[in-house]
Amino acid sequence: MSSIGIETPATAPMAPSAIRERAFVADRADNRVYRAYRILHIGFVVLPILAGIDKFFNRLVDWGAYLAPVIGNNLPMGTGTFMRIGGVIEIAAGLLVALAPHIGGYVVAAWLWGIIVNLFLFPGYFDIALRDFGLSLGALALAQLAAAFRYPQR
Repeated sequence: MSSIGIETPATAPMAPSAIRERAFVADRADNRVYRAYRILHIGFVVLPILAGIDKFFNRLVDWGAYLAPVIGNNLPMGTGTFMRIGGVIEIAAGLLVALAPHIGGYVVAAWLWGIIVNLFLFPGYFDIALRDFGLSLGALALAQLAAAFRYPQR
């Protein structure tokens, strides 16, 4: 028998929707894309929460040193109070990522862009601004992946 013109399920071309379905919902434990999503998801839950908690204790770093003087000098409160408020926001953002990463990823990215603007207001922290920009790209990627896994295209 000749195999010309005969397509078996193994050799038949897959429709684009079937490829997407297979990539996002087929056995997630073995799916590299899903594992990458989970790495970002866990990281963007844990790290903002830890940084937010540390705003109350300053064990990792003196967080007030990263506040641009033009902002710090015009606050109606002390720098420490302002940083603790930022810590509460970071903890809330981490919890939002835990519960709704397709939204929380965008919130974390926007928060990081605010930090970047602050860091550009005075010299000496441009390297940290660059790092935070990279983190914001990761947060955007997380939001996109979370949406893809939440709403797989068919």
